[in-house]
Amino acid sequence: MLGKKKQKPRRAPGHFDTLISGKTTIEGDVHFSGGLHVDGTIKGRVVAEDSSEAVVRLSEVGEIVGDVVAPHIIVNGKVKGDVHASTHLELAEKAVVTGNVYYRLIEMAIGASVNGNLVRKDENSGLLTHEDRLAEPVIAGDDEEKSE
Repeated sequence: MLGKKKQKPRRAPGHFDTLISGKTTIEGDVHFSGGLHVDGTIKGRVVAEDSSEAVVRLSEVGEIVGDVVAPHIIVNGKVKGDVHASTHLELAEKAVVTGNVYYRLIEMAIGASVNGNLVRKDENSGLLTHEDRLAEPVIAGDDEEKSE
């Protein structure tokens, strides 16, 4: 049809390039593209590469202690940090998020819980990262000149 944008095909739901197993704990930030499936524990930020169609899936036995930033996020485990989904967020029935949730589209199953704010972002607004919120505002100093 005329006037409609072509949408990129979504990744196949079962295709994940990277798996963090249930017996694995990572301490530090994880930067990725493609699909990331987490059964283990990540203590650090999980960030998708810019302009990617990346997917993060956190299983019911997985845990992330840190912010999660990606276009597509599926949570069925525990997140202690903010969640930033620029395209789509799914909170499954065993999802527990302790932090703010920023999303464009959201699906939330009965049983999922969020201990924080739900903030809907439109297509044109950027996602505010945790570091941006913590940055101190710039305060202009006194420009008065002293006369001698």
